[in-house]
Amino acid sequence: MDRALTHGGHFPSLVMLAVLVAGAGPSLVEPVVAQEFASGDLSPAHPAAVGLSSERLRRLDVGMQRMVDDGKVAGVVTMLARNGHLAFVDAAGVQDVETGTPMSPDSIFLIYSMTKPVTGVAMMMLYEEGRWRLNDPVSKYIPEFANLEVHMGEHVDGSPALEAASRSMTMRELMTHAAGLDYFSDGPVGRQYRQRDVLNPDAPLQTMIDKLAALPLRSQPGTSYYYSIAVDVQGYLVEKLSGQPFDEFLLTRIFEPLGMVDTGFFVPAGEIDRAARVHRLDASGQLSLDDASEGGRKVRTLPPAGPSGGAGLYSTAGDYLRFTQMLLNGGEFDGQRLLSPRTVEMMRTNHQLEEPLSTMTAGRGWGLDFAVVLDAAAAGEPYPDGTYFWSGAAGTWFWIDPVSDLTFVGMIQHRGDSRREIQGLSRNLVYQALTH
Repeated sequence: MDRALTHGGHFPSLVMLAVLVAGAGPSLVEPVVAQEFASGDLSPAHPAAVGLSSERLRRLDVGMQRMVDDGKVAGVVTMLARNGHLAFVDAAGVQDVETGTPMSPDSIFLIYSMTKPVTGVAMMMLYEEGRWRLNDPVSKYIPEFANLEVHMGEHVDGSPALEAASRSMTMRELMTHAAGLDYFSDGPVGRQYRQRDVLNPDAPLQTMIDKLAALPLRSQPGTSYYYSIAVDVQGYLVEKLSGQPFDEFLLTRIFEPLGMVDTGFFVPAGEIDRAARVHRLDASGQLSLDDASEGGRKVRTLPPAGPSGGAGLYSTAGDYLRFTQMLLNGGEFDGQRLLSPRTVEMMRTNHQLEEPLSTMTAGRGWGLDFAVVLDAAAAGEPYPDGTYFWSGAAGTWFWIDPVSDLTFVGMIQHRGDSRREIQGLSRNLVYQALTH
């Protein structure tokens, strides 16, 4: 299907330097104007020039379109870079099944937990400035966490049984989901998080800390892995350690230097027509807007008082590709160095230091705000050991593969099983296209 890639004026992150390669379809790119880029900074290249088969890449194009044609997702944007060059850009389907607005490389997505790696980079920038160390107690920086209790069950009368935390959680445990915090589980601590409205974007981040300080942990620090509210706490730490509001730090220290012009905690009112909406399958199996989700019918158009370090950002595929390429480059992009290569290596190293902590899928561990591939064979995946990745609740996903010098970003807005299907499909179809 001919789906010409056009630049609507809002895609300066890649300047939409794509033209149709004769006979190759719209997803393959060759350089036209590359004055804004140096090698390693996403200048477009023909796939063959970076070790990718043009013919086999068409399977990725066809596979993404098939997910749309089969009614499994409303629309999808995918981008692939190898050896520092943009080699594949594709947009299929629509942003909104009700309006029929076509999906575009320029479309804006609520990326949910793909916010977490951005927060992690902010934390490590402050680490490089000597503001904190991995084994420091969190209570050194958040005194409100000095005397936390742990939920141990219930007494006969139904009241909670609590005991004092054996020690403070550490900064490493906060960044590896081993701090003892909950998210919004169906357990007693998760229910209290919901009842207390711990994550309220209309309240300052200090309010979140005050509420957490009055609630118990779900487990003793350092004794179990549980995917948690820990990265929202990190957002507060960025604010406190830097002396800047969290959203201002991300803007001035990450987004502006990387040219991520469409990434932030809200969508400006004038850009609302570019926002893709979150969908799910209704009772009849048809795609419909997910009225229960942020990003379904409602898109945030004003800055939140308490920006979420764990799930609050909106972004585009092109913007996020700049972020992942920065990490693949060892912390530098387009002449802007955010981190040292060693710090990036620390982030993509497994930090689950004790066997009982690991509850990830087989073959995977946890770095500093990333999942990391320790054994690709055990994980049943085509990407090699050392790849690191994460995804968002509405299906956005990425991975960074230092072995193959490759990074991929995919964007959908969907709640349901189709998220995992399209993500797994993309990995198969990317790696079968590598020729060397």
